[in-house]
Amino acid sequence: MRTNALTLLSSFLALIVLSSVLHAQGPPKETGPFREPDLVELIKLDKKIRLDIRYASANNFLGRPVYTEARAFLQRPAAEALVRANKSLRKQGFGLVIHDGYRPWSVTKVFWDATPEDKKQFVADPAQGSKHNRGCAVDLSIFNLKSGKVVEMPSAYDEMSERSHINYTGGTDEARRLRDMLRAAMEAEGFAVYEPEWWHYDYKDWKEYPILNTSFAEIGTAGKKTKLAR
Repeated sequence: MRTNALTLLSSFLALIVLSSVLHAQGPPKETGPFREPDLVELIKLDKKIRLDIRYASANNFLGRPVYTEARAFLQRPAAEALVRANKSLRKQGFGLVIHDGYRPWSVTKVFWDATPEDKKQFVADPAQGSKHNRGCAVDLSIFNLKSGKVVEMPSAYDEMSERSHINYTGGTDEARRLRDMLRAAMEAEGFAVYEPEWWHYDYKDWKEYPILNTSFAEIGTAGKKTKLAR
């Protein structure tokens, strides 16, 4: 038990050091103009939204945590639209489960550097920034309200294969039906799917927000505004 605790502590310390280094390198420069960032925590708007923040655990394509907190944020208009999508899905017997929302730029850089060249379509180029960095992208799936179980989709979350494409025709009829139901609910509220990944949705106003490199702990700190990437 002590060995596991020391290993976890070492991973978090290494993550803090790496984040500091990447923070110093800096994201791409932008001129704007942009809206003032207003990141809000999803579960504070709708407590019925379920969280499964994969990057706060080892259950992700890297096999290690890159977040120190299991939290999810979006810019307020996107968050409010997501709440509406969740309400729509609940009427059909399903609820949203969130895997990721706002993502600091430094984490995007970690993903890019760790991904093989032939899989780069599944991660954002840090030289361009990610819609996640703007607080306008969300990774998600749905769960059955009666059973409480996350539904089966044509692929696993973060699977880097053709099965992840929104138009993949394989898998079961039910998996494709649920994938398409999620898409319809999200598109009705102003989100667009990133086609190689059925779980990734971008909010329509993403261009109006800047790339951010703010840690979760810094968001909403009293007396402080969300920091723009520098």
